[in-house]
Amino acid sequence: MSRVTLETLPDYARYVIAAAEGASASYPVTRTIRLPWLELNAHLGPGVLADALGHAFVETRGDQPESARCRIFIAHPGIHGIPEPAQWGDAHFTEHGFAKRLAKAGLRGHHFHDLDFWQFYDPQRRVGVQLMGSADAFPPWEPGAPLRAFLHWEYAARGMRLTHAGTLGANGKGILLAGAGGAGKSGTVAAGLLNGLDSVGDDYVLIDLSNGVTARPLFSTLKQDPQGFARLGLKRRVPANVPLNWQGKHAFHIGDIAPRPVPATLDIVALVVPHISGGGASSIMPVSRKDAMIALAPSGIAQMPGERESGFRFFSDLTRLLPCYRLSLGTQPQEIAGTVADFLARGAS
Repeated sequence: MSRVTLETLPDYARYVIAAAEGASASYPVTRTIRLPWLELNAHLGPGVLADALGHAFVETRGDQPESARCRIFIAHPGIHGIPEPAQWGDAHFTEHGFAKRLAKAGLRGHHFHDLDFWQFYDPQRRVGVQLMGSADAFPPWEPGAPLRAFLHWEYAARGMRLTHAGTLGANGKGILLAGAGGAGKSGTVAAGLLNGLDSVGDDYVLIDLSNGVTARPLFSTLKQDPQGFARLGLKRRVPANVPLNWQGKHAFHIGDIAPRPVPATLDIVALVVPHISGGGASSIMPVSRKDAMIALAPSGIAQMPGERESGFRFFSDLTRLLPCYRLSLGTQPQEIAGTVADFLARGAS
């Protein structure tokens, strides 16, 4: 099947999943990753993605008897039995229409046109495939949060959500930092970690609303642009000779700068929208739920393919459950961290 249309999409998804499973003996590398309530078994070849799977996650500690298992095959034609990726054959493509067509067939998926990069997932069987034209034909953001879409689909089926947000906390209580790129989330998280606070993630965290608002870690990656990297003094803690990532940023890991092991959970007590004010001192003031929703939802919906309607409902519920604030950021990392720590100590009042 060389070209796929909306009509033939479910059949193509099932064909690709079956081909990937049928070639299961041909994958030279298997990685097992233990995440909240989930054991992820990834089958792939050696290379950048195999390396990323080895260090991009914060794995759970201890046994989780209620864990489910999922299998993800990272496939390309260099693996025996794997076909060449098809091309999109319809005149138009919309992510929403693509997702709706698959959802009607009980499947989930994503397509990145520039590389003929396909991801399909069967949430009932918990098996998925990432089909690429070659071992390195993946989007540049994939190594930073590998298999993010599959985790999104798996957890969404359980009523949880991967959320594009940062976190900071102390003594088990935390805040969720929401905003578009450049808002200051990553710098705020790094400043907090360097000055004694905890975090369960800088870019994507798992949010559960079943008993209050709980954040859990998935990915260990932190990012900083060169200016922030220098301002925070990170070159004393993190090797600076590693090539910059696709965004021109330094990429490193929570464990490189965290004051203690990453906590298993943070009970989120507030949704906070950071804002680079340029002022000397940081301040935290209430903000409307509408503004908080605008800061939180669009990037979370856009970066997580499919589940759009459920995503808006989830983020709407989240902003109703939490008090919402704007954090005007000062210029000194220690002072920013102190402002957040004082806010948490007051109980986000």
